[in-house]
Amino acid sequence: MTKPSAELQTLKAEFFRALAHPVRIQLLEVLVAAGQTSVQDLQRALGIEQPIVSQQLARLRASGIVVCRKRGPVTLYGVADPLLADVLQVAKRILNRHLIGVQSLLRELNDDRAAPSTLRRPHR
Repeated sequence: MTKPSAELQTLKAEFFRALAHPVRIQLLEVLVAAGQTSVQDLQRALGIEQPIVSQQLARLRASGIVVCRKRGPVTLYGVADPLLADVLQVAKRILNRHLIGVQSLLRELNDDRAAPSTLRRPHR
């Protein structure tokens, strides 16, 4: 296996950096589910102010993750590649596995707290 070039690794890092914002993830989830959508509809769906939606869409568009097209006076946004749905789904599955592990640790911690202690503190 050949070592990936620094340029390719940088490109990958830029892709993930473009996804690394909670509002951008929410926008992508809506766009994947609903298809092409206007800024106003995205704003209503997420309950986020229009300037924030526009700013985050611009970042996604600059990274080539989202595309837009005009329909009359309205600009519609959509995902550039339908495989982004798979990326979001895989991320969800990874996080789900992680959170299940964390829940297991929390249960273990709670069980440990509930168990009677065999060690007693000395009385003063």
